[in-house]
Amino acid sequence: MASNVYQFKPWNIGRWLIWSFFALLLVVAPLAWTSSLGLTMLSQIGIAIIACLSYNILLGQGGMLSFGHAVYTGLGSFLAIHTLNAASAGKLAIPVSLIPVVGGLAGLAVAALLGYVTTRKSGTTFAMITLGVGELVWSMSLMLPEFFGGEGGISGNRVVGKPVLGISFGPQIQLYYLIALYAFVCTAAMFALTRTPLGRMLNAVRDNPERVEFVGYDTRQVRWRAFMIAGFFAGIAGGLAALNFEIVTAEVVGAARSGAYLLFVFLGGATFFFGPIIGAVLMVIGIVLLSEWTKAWLFYLGLIFLFMVMYAPGGVASLIMMNLRVAAFGKLRRLWTAYLALGGAGATLLLGVAAVIEMVYHIQLNAALGPEMKFLGATLNTGSTDTWFGVVFVMVTGAGLFELARRVFVREWGETQAEIEREIKRREAL
Repeated sequence: MASNVYQFKPWNIGRWLIWSFFALLLVVAPLAWTSSLGLTMLSQIGIAIIACLSYNILLGQGGMLSFGHAVYTGLGSFLAIHTLNAASAGKLAIPVSLIPVVGGLAGLAVAALLGYVTTRKSGTTFAMITLGVGELVWSMSLMLPEFFGGEGGISGNRVVGKPVLGISFGPQIQLYYLIALYAFVCTAAMFALTRTPLGRMLNAVRDNPERVEFVGYDTRQVRWRAFMIAGFFAGIAGGLAALNFEIVTAEVVGAARSGAYLLFVFLGGATFFFGPIIGAVLMVIGIVLLSEWTKAWLFYLGLIFLFMVMYAPGGVASLIMMNLRVAAFGKLRRLWTAYLALGGAGATLLLGVAAVIEMVYHIQLNAALGPEMKFLGATLNTGSTDTWFGVVFVMVTGAGLFELARRVFVREWGETQAEIEREIKRREAL
């Protein structure tokens, strides 16, 4: 029987402000970064946000460690580029703005087929099956050149037909706003998923699958449905990537792409919804900018990953949330000196490590250019013992100072957390 009693449900003003800020940021971002490089990076960030959030449906929300997520973004890209070429040839009447949806449907179909097999198991077995599926699809990309295009891939042209209201998606700025629209809608949809019974049950399957089975739910069905949803959004990201680059190669289904999703979702923070968004930004910065600055960019990414695993396994998002908790209790001010010391020591350590890495890479790759090299405006001589002694001294000194600063910070952090816990108990007692 329906109740006639009115129940007041206040709006979550904070959530509305966050989503409004996110939408505003997507709109004004190209106005701040107007260069071609800026627009390119912003477009890739929008695509990466969708891809990383779709992967986090598996890893963060479902506890499913997948080594083959690139299969669904990649096959979404291939179906999208074939659809684009069919539209360009006049064989298919579909607007360019809906081609990413074709990629999403392709990702959904492939995830439904492969996920039916992979989600029958969980844990390590699931991870190994996804790794095998990823390698299988990548090998097929070399065996079926008619579909995958061989080593050259499949290219296309996103300008199809006459412009509508002056929009042809030829200029990068027009394509960016299409990507931004998809990024906002997909982000909102995936956030809404976390508030649905399926999303809650997926968290329960992650935390305690035995209890979920005990209350009558089929854990495999929950994993399979989440797998299909993740495949759908991954395919949308792949379709947007096909429009952005106008070429799709076998690389998009390779293990390196799947590993990048795993790496940067972990760095961003898989246990928080906004963590993969941070990871997506870091992924584009690392792959686009860092690779332009140094040939050792993969080595740096490996070091960053090891550092985060050792000192911040919750990712960047966990660091933000822990400090917001401290700030909410008014305790952040007492930690600023410890943060300053930790940052200074870390910068010294990073300077020494980077100098050693760049000198080693110079000897191995640029020996023909002579022993001298430029590093942050300074000239280093890789053939000089004094130079090597200097950079190693900076690295060792930085490591020692960082360890001392870390110990002081850990002590002050522990004292701060103890004070917060006492304050919480005091408030609960009132």
